[in-house]
Amino acid sequence: MMRISFEEMQATIRAAFVNAGMQEEKAGICARIHAESSRDGVYSHGLNRVERYVDYLCKNWVDADAEPSLDLKLGNLEIYNGNMGPGILNAMFAMDRATELAARSGFGVVSLNNTTHWMRGGTYGWQAAEKGFIGICWTNTESCMPAWGAKSEGIGNNPFVMAVPRKDGHLVLDMAMSQYSYGKLQVTRMKNDRLPYPGGFDHVGNLTDIPGSIEETRRILPMGYWKGSGFAILLDVISALLSGGLTTAEIDKKGKGSCGSCCQVFIAVDPLKINTQEFIDLTLEKTISQIKSSKPASEKGEIFYPGEQSLKKRAENRQLGIPVDETVWEKVKELAGIV
Repeated sequence: MMRISFEEMQATIRAAFVNAGMQEEKAGICARIHAESSRDGVYSHGLNRVERYVDYLCKNWVDADAEPSLDLKLGNLEIYNGNMGPGILNAMFAMDRATELAARSGFGVVSLNNTTHWMRGGTYGWQAAEKGFIGICWTNTESCMPAWGAKSEGIGNNPFVMAVPRKDGHLVLDMAMSQYSYGKLQVTRMKNDRLPYPGGFDHVGNLTDIPGSIEETRRILPMGYWKGSGFAILLDVISALLSGGLTTAEIDKKGKGSCGSCCQVFIAVDPLKINTQEFIDLTLEKTISQIKSSKPASEKGEIFYPGEQSLKKRAENRQLGIPVDETVWEKVKELAGIV
């Protein structure tokens, strides 16, 4: 397996984005987020997503120079038009603004309409937690998952993120509405592996753990079956209602790639406006202690709290370098103009 240093990966991605028309400062921020995603083990939305993002820039599906503009301010709720700008930058702005509102009065809600793919959703949970805030955020998407009981795509696989700050390692949950995201299917297929559990349906309608078969049918399995399907639908509708933007049904008509013209919601809460630090620390440690004391289902099994495996993978990849698929890495180098 080939491994690349974080610094080399970030610099190469940055060069690819500059070549595609981004300003150097913006390209640098976006490249850092892509590299951090791969560093934390979310390869599908890090290095592996660079080629597609460059394609969107070249097609003008992402406006590299656009900035979010305020549509409406209503107390602690602010709505911004993302103006089809870089989704990472729009999302970072929105979560920062939500934390600024929360710092003043305890909570803040910022929504975006007309924005683009935010890449790894967990980025913005970590962002809030690093600043000491509870963070909740989600996005809607184009239709890429069948509603429960259907075999054709009709709903979005709308990622949902929750984060709680903790001095010894933040709790961060970043989940798709499917059992496995398409990114996870891609990474597993590229390793010639099978999924740990069935993640969708094959051509004859049977549940399967073969990622390539699911990618071909596009019949990914909603988490919790009908529950994940219902969750996805409500996230879609609420994101549109809170931002004045488009639902999945309308995003499909835009036809600007993955998440083109989507809506996003960012919520920040200052826990210290409600609790003492002592109470927060005790609450988290009691919870984690109980989780860790659970009896593993397998002899060598280990129980993790949300976000813990990301921290472990981060430490490993910092020390050893970030693993990359050589074909993907060569393509990104080509986009960066590196022979």
